Amino acid sequence: MFILDRMEVNEQRQELNEEEECRNFKTQRIKSKKRHTCSQCGKSFRLKSGLRNHMWHHSGEKLFNCDHCGKKYSSLSNLKVHLKLHSDEKPYVCSVCGKSFSRLNCCNQHQKIHNEVRDHVCCECGKSFTTVGQLKQHQRIHTGEKPYKCSYCDKSFSHPGNLKSHERVHTGEKPYQCTQCGKSFKQSSILNYHMHVHSGEKPFNCDQCGKEFNSSSNLKKHLINHTNERPHVCSYCGKSFPLLVSCNRHQKIHTGEKDHVCSECGKSFTTAGQLKYHQRIHTGEKPYKCSYCDKRFPQFSQQKSHERIHTGEKPYSCTQCGESFRHSNSLVLHMKKHFPSSPIHSSS
Repeated sequence: MFILDRMEVNEQRQELNEEEECRNFKTQRIKSKKRHTCSQCGKSFRLKSGLRNHMWHHSGEKLFNCDHCGKKYSSLSNLKVHLKLHSDEKPYVCSVCGKSFSRLNCCNQHQKIHNEVRDHVCCECGKSFTTVGQLKQHQRIHTGEKPYKCSYCDKSFSHPGNLKSHERVHTGEKPYQCTQCGKSFKQSSILNYHMHVHSGEKPFNCDQCGKEFNSSSNLKKHLINHTNERPHVCSYCGKSFPLLVSCNRHQKIHTGEKDHVCSECGKSFTTAGQLKYHQRIHTGEKPYKCSYCDKRFPQFSQQKSHERIHTGEKPYSCTQCGESFRHSNSLVLHMKKHFPSSPIHSSS
């Protein structure tokens, strides 16, 4: 009995030794495969090409360009991941709301919104975040860290996206193009704002008077009108304005200043917007298309005015008799019937 027990123990030891040898052999094979080591961070690679691709991360060099939007990447794998955004291929679907994503990590990150998983907590203020990246970005508010430095000037930024956006000031790059009129922009947010011009969409409503706006910034400016705050006063006539830009524009009436000059004909204007509209006379540009027919217009207001022919809308009503008109100038002409001697309606 004792001899049999010793034999079993020896057999078990032999099996364990064989398993250990097998594990060591596999480890040695893996180690032998990773012969190329990065001198910067110590990371190892099986192929020399893998190390070469990795070294671009340290150099900051970005040799792989996207043909669609011009974005640059330091590795081919990162470019391939990015190209999925242009292919419309979105194989990863959120199990809660059905929204689809081109990358698995984006889908997982999105699903945390539904699960309310905020397991990354800031030790300074206690604010919590869904990803470690969001927490890291937030913590720079406390540390003041700005690790992303502009290649052209001394400015630094806390987020790589802000750096990229800033550098376009130097390069003149405008990667975001409008599909309607071909106009290009430096930032995607400006393109989104511009697209409202073509769609006519005004999703931001004033809760005081119901007026609609195509951007939150325009709504904020408008809301000042309801506060009766007019801190900016014209130094010539004493008229006050809620916005400094409005006051400065008004003061040009007194000074006669017209510092925006057309390079084609030399005509000058008080604002950049007036010059932009004028230049379309020379270029023939008509970016605003009627939603009902093929007619195009150089100004958004002309498009809206024309569309009333199709809709039958008459927003300008006479306060005296209730008659309505499509255009404001038609209402002004009509008012002469009620107030023929009024200086407001007399011709200059």
